[in-house]
Amino acid sequence: MLGMLSTKQYHRNGPDYRFGEQVDFLDIKQTFNLYHVRVGSWVTKDESLKAANLIFDSLADLAFILNLPPHAIGLRESLSLAFGHGGRKHVQAHYDVNARQLALAKNAGAGALAHEFWHAFDHYIADKVFVYSDVRKKFASDLWLLDQPMKPHPLNDRLHEVFKNVLLSDCGNHPHEFVKKGMQIDKKNQINYYSQPTEIMARAFEACIETETKIKNNYLVSGSLESKSLSLGVFPTKEHRHVIMQSMLNYFNPLGMALSK
Repeated sequence: MLGMLSTKQYHRNGPDYRFGEQVDFLDIKQTFNLYHVRVGSWVTKDESLKAANLIFDSLADLAFILNLPPHAIGLRESLSLAFGHGGRKHVQAHYDVNARQLALAKNAGAGALAHEFWHAFDHYIADKVFVYSDVRKKFASDLWLLDQPMKPHPLNDRLHEVFKNVLLSDCGNHPHEFVKKGMQIDKKNQINYYSQPTEIMARAFEACIETETKIKNNYLVSGSLESKSLSLGVFPTKEHRHVIMQSMLNYFNPLGMALSK
């Protein structure tokens, strides 16, 4: 079914990084400095080309929004990408911790790229920021909530503010209302998902990318404005998003400047 990958189904108003040219997954690997890119054997050539343009534009938009050089998206060539390969049943996209791989389902990965990129970044940055011995399956957001000591660095201080603005109330002594909403959802449904710091941070990140920037790309991110999700508190409020985005830009802007040198 090629219709699922039709570019007409995805709204985007970002810059034309490709100058109208067709790209492929090798271009994605090289431009964004990814470790490996894998395309599923059931993906046709036409599907692959359409997806390559969509993913290229989305990763380029993400780099532009965060003021990062494109090569930084690959997290120092540690991040891999899979399209239509290695997916999970009923899951549109996921980040594989063991493989350090961001996997997009062929016909359902649209809108989840920003969310999964945050998971990859959260995992990658953990041992760069925190002092701890066990680096297996650890995320920076988990370590921050556990009060693990952070390595002294001005950028780490800014990342601390990102976590603080997402997870804690204004006074800094209690969980933010956004966190409490996640806990209520989990308690009601007897699950442990919406209240996990890794998931809270990913939802906060994708919500800000969708609404706190002039670039709109619903292949990169979509869904954080759905009325049901907003009423349940699955995503931050508009006011909370603004605060979060400012702290994220305060972190990523100088990081991007340093990486561009």
